[in-house]
Amino acid sequence: MCELLGVTAKRKILMNELLVTFFSHSVDHRNGWGLAVLDTDPITIEREPVMALTSLYLKDRLLGTIETSKCIGHIRFATIGGDNIGNTHPFARYDISGRQWVLAHNGTIFESEALAPYRFVQEGSTDSERILLYIIDRMGETYRRKGDGLSADERIRIVEDTVQTIVPGNKVNLLIYDGELFYVHKNERGTLHQKELEEGMLFSTQPLTQDGWKEFPQNQLMVYRDGDLVYAGKKHDNTYVHNEERMKLLYLAYAGL
Repeated sequence: MCELLGVTAKRKILMNELLVTFFSHSVDHRNGWGLAVLDTDPITIEREPVMALTSLYLKDRLLGTIETSKCIGHIRFATIGGDNIGNTHPFARYDISGRQWVLAHNGTIFESEALAPYRFVQEGSTDSERILLYIIDRMGETYRRKGDGLSADERIRIVEDTVQTIVPGNKVNLLIYDGELFYVHKNERGTLHQKELEEGMLFSTQPLTQDGWKEFPQNQLMVYRDGDLVYAGKKHDNTYVHNEERMKLLYLAYAGL
């Protein structure tokens, strides 16, 4: 699987040491790296379909100061889709109102009728990109019906309903940013942790420092604005439990064997 890193805070945080530790995990996640700095205008997204530890670009990038109040990082262990830029997280798209969305996913979609149609329109071939495309379409449908921009509450409801729709039978660990709100969800135990900072919140698949970490809430969408929790969603019962045989069948199906 993949690993996620996320920050939402009131003030900029020096991220270099945390990023060095995070990207060092790419020895076990070799299929690409990405970093979205979300408090720049425009948002800065850097990514390569190579192992982070072998990237000369990333090495030089980490030698410079990286300070941000909002970011999403990702290292990829591919389950679906080859090693190319179109399959490298984070993914970004604009909705019909001009709002930019950024998403990174750690998980696998084994089956989902809601996501299946996006196989034919996506740029890459990952199930993760299909999640973002589905969200963008849901935003567009509501926008056209309403005839105006969507409020924070409306966007939260759509993202939560999306999560509730796709989690049955699937692993759905997500970090999403919509230009204002930072959405976090996980449904496999032990696969996402959080640390409360003075400035805000830090999220990572694995703890990146020695202390202060606890497991992120299970099966519940949590939404933050500038480091503050603004919404705790309704808990669902769709805990994902890893099944090696099911993963093998997915690989075989994807390979056409």
